[in-house]
Amino acid sequence: MKKIQILGTGCPKCQKLTEQAKQAASQMGIAFELEKVTEIGEIMKFGVMTTPALVIDGAVKTMGKIPAVEEIKHMLQ
Repeated sequence: MKKIQILGTGCPKCQKLTEQAKQAASQMGIAFELEKVTEIGEIMKFGVMTTPALVIDGAVKTMGKIPAVEEIKHMLQ
């Protein structure tokens, strides 16, 4: 099971990234757990200074942008 975390305060970009990540994982048919991390202190523990950020299995994959669904699928492989 993949652990997908969305780091951000809940802004529209964060919500869009959440939807894109869900869509990518669902299209791939993989089991995943999605967690939204909204606490600034927790976000900073990942070394992220720009949100939204995408974390997969503990590794920061992107920050400050919303990758396309196809890009997220590649990251999930």
